[in-house]
Amino acid sequence: MALVLHSSENKNAFKALIAAEYNGVKVELKKDFQMGVTNKTPEFIKMNPIGKIPVLETPDGCVFESNAIARYVARSSADGALYGSSLIDYGHVEQWMDFSATEIDANIAGWLYPRLGFRAYIPQAEEVAIANLKRALVALNTHLASNTYLVGHSATLADIVMVCNLAYGFKMILTKSFTSEYPHIERYIWTLVNQPNFKKVWGEFEQAKSVPAIASKKPAQTKEAAKPKAKEQPKKEVAKKEETKPEESEEAPKPKPKNPLDLLPPSKMVLDDWKRLYSNTKSNFREVAVKGFWDMFDPEGYSLWFCDYKYNDENTVSFVTLNKVGGFLQRMDLARKYAFGKMLVIGSEAPYKVKGLWLFRGTEVPQFIIDECYDMELYEWTKVDINDEAQKERASQMIEDAEPFEGEALLDAKCFK
Repeated sequence: MALVLHSSENKNAFKALIAAEYNGVKVELKKDFQMGVTNKTPEFIKMNPIGKIPVLETPDGCVFESNAIARYVARSSADGALYGSSLIDYGHVEQWMDFSATEIDANIAGWLYPRLGFRAYIPQAEEVAIANLKRALVALNTHLASNTYLVGHSATLADIVMVCNLAYGFKMILTKSFTSEYPHIERYIWTLVNQPNFKKVWGEFEQAKSVPAIASKKPAQTKEAAKPKAKEQPKKEVAKKEETKPEESEEAPKPKPKNPLDLLPPSKMVLDDWKRLYSNTKSNFREVAVKGFWDMFDPEGYSLWFCDYKYNDENTVSFVTLNKVGGFLQRMDLARKYAFGKMLVIGSEAPYKVKGLWLFRGTEVPQFIIDECYDMELYEWTKVDINDEAQKERASQMIEDAEPFEGEALLDAKCFK
């Protein structure tokens, strides 16, 4: 009996089919599969008790879950090349497969599926999914900066799974403007999808030109709507009833939950005015922008914080350090409405120091940022005492990218606004 894959043509089926191409194994894709029909039959339920696809039918029994199926096909080759050449390679293949499932695929789905109408659309949940996806992509981009493949020097099952998940994202929602921040991932994707074993399964595909619009919800037809229309009443009478008794079937829209920072008393400091002044000041920066900041600053409505990276000894490669800071700023996107930041990478040689200055709405570091941005715990946070002239001067120097800073050259200075 040949291996038979029960599935529609999708990225989860493609994992096994690409692995089969590398191993020279014949896997028949049952193309007459109909979701919602075929997977509800007693025969299919015997193969997968909850009726999910894909399912692989083998001479020894059935296997479900796409990564498990891909593993089965990958191990069907005697040389085991898709799992690397050593025990540590095997561990790294499994590591990147899990990373792809939990950090890449899950967060692409968290962004995409609500927009397609497959899940309820919740703006806050979308923000979290995008922030988590960016965190994962920064880590992946950093790894690929010095590696052609995820493990070793040739494609493994880790690459097959990762590319299938990423390619689906590229096709559906990850536009060029989004992925341009991750050049090594772009190189990786386009290189692999054009290799023969990938291209035979994926074929040609284009990157998404735009993020899908949020699917409109069609109101369900009520029993009342299905009934024959009653005799039309005089217009005045109908209008009167509508005024006094709203339709029972209609639900009042639920108010969007407010961020706790939106409930704070108004502040005399308008964050957008400061960001505009910062961006538009081209000369006499200290006299115009820095002085303007201190004139605007409201210690009752905002707080100012120094942050110092806890593990500067690890910053031995300049581009990796810069990517680390860039990733942190990307993950802070969820705070853009409530924050302004400067991040300095300091030093002319390794190890490089990473230090920052952050302005936050409120008198403490916002809890939702601490909860959602894991990088926060990698820094030591110290509230700026604006009554201390030395601390105030240090903050001013960070705002204006003063060089040298604390006696050292600046490798780079990044702004979050």
